[in-house]
Amino acid sequence: MDDTTRTELEAAAFRRLVEHLRARTDVQNLDLMNLAGFCRNCLSNWYKDAADARGVALTKDQSRELVYGMPYDQWKARHQTEASPDAMARFQAAGAPHKH
Repeated sequence: MDDTTRTELEAAAFRRLVEHLRARTDVQNLDLMNLAGFCRNCLSNWYKDAADARGVALTKDQSRELVYGMPYDQWKARHQTEASPDAMARFQAAGAPHKH
């Protein structure tokens, strides 16, 4: 497979992942962190890191909006629920270094 095709396929997979996460508002970021070790915020940070590496101007808020499909504060108000004590305990026990 050539590099251009690989990049196009990776981009398509990324777009599908973002679509899926936008549709699954019932899945909280903490759930993602506990199960997969990353969340929507991580994905938006990686997007921003890639933009920074290429010299593309992109703010943290802009990268989050690209992943969430709306401003982050709006998504939180609509979809974020309070974390259960069990979920928080699992997150803390994992020693997750993520800070968003």
